[in-house]
Amino acid sequence: MPDDAAAPDAAAAARAAAEEESAFSHPAVDPDGTAAYGDHPDQVIDFYAPRTGPAADAAPLVVLLHGGAWRAPYDRRHITPFADFLARRGFAVANVEYRRGAAIPAPDGAAQVAGRWPDTFDDVAAALDALPALVREALPQADPRRTVVVGHSAGGQLALWAAARHVLPADAPWRLDGPAALRGVVALAPIADFAVSEKLMVCGGAAGQLLGGEENFGTRQPYADPALLLPTGIATTLVQGRDDLDVPPAVAEAFADAAAKAGEMVGLTLLAEVGHFPLIDPAADACAVVAEEISQLAW
Repeated sequence: MPDDAAAPDAAAAARAAAEEESAFSHPAVDPDGTAAYGDHPDQVIDFYAPRTGPAADAAPLVVLLHGGAWRAPYDRRHITPFADFLARRGFAVANVEYRRGAAIPAPDGAAQVAGRWPDTFDDVAAALDALPALVREALPQADPRRTVVVGHSAGGQLALWAAARHVLPADAPWRLDGPAALRGVVALAPIADFAVSEKLMVCGGAAGQLLGGEENFGTRQPYADPALLLPTGIATTLVQGRDDLDVPPAVAEAFADAAAKAGEMVGLTLLAEVGHFPLIDPAADACAVVAEEISQLAW
């Protein structure tokens, strides 16, 4: 006789697996151009020109930061169908690569570590700083004055962080003197509150790994945790699937609560019967919702 208590969990896991399979079923889409923002092979940005839209020289610019728990096996290629989807919606897209965690030997095989400190943050800061000049060359159709940073999962954390560099601690090497010139941020199922993420063991404790383990967590958290970098004064929207098993809604809700306590309201769109991957899956209805949220900030 089936265990009724376990049935919903099994069904949710099966649906999540199907959503992931769908999101990764699309062939990668080659960019229209690529430019380096540093000397490391991962310090590159792929550019997608807008396929449709109004004036060709006035397309909003979407800066895309991919997810994958800041781990090396997941690079920008998996999000290229989403980049192409946005380009077909009339956006100019800059798909940013950055250094992720490397594999280390483990008794049962290689263990994938989340992120590199400080390299991951060095790269995101350097990419955003270099982007205006690179865009002028690679995407003359783009209007950098209408830039929206979009990130999925771990990339959602990086997107929120990129918009908060002016409120980093004074000794942070990535700190800006004032807010970045952004129309806004759209964070998709972001790992946006490190304390809640670690409590829930999101992505196998990836946030803790990103900060260098338990011995470094407390000292580095103020430099990286979006929930501690508020208010930013930059328009921010979170889009979250209610049925997300990878980054549960509690993480986004905790960030929204932290923002409210800091005197800043952020948008939080919770999508019913949606998990983690439909947000970047061009075949999913949720992806169209994401594009609309970007449009609300960009146009």
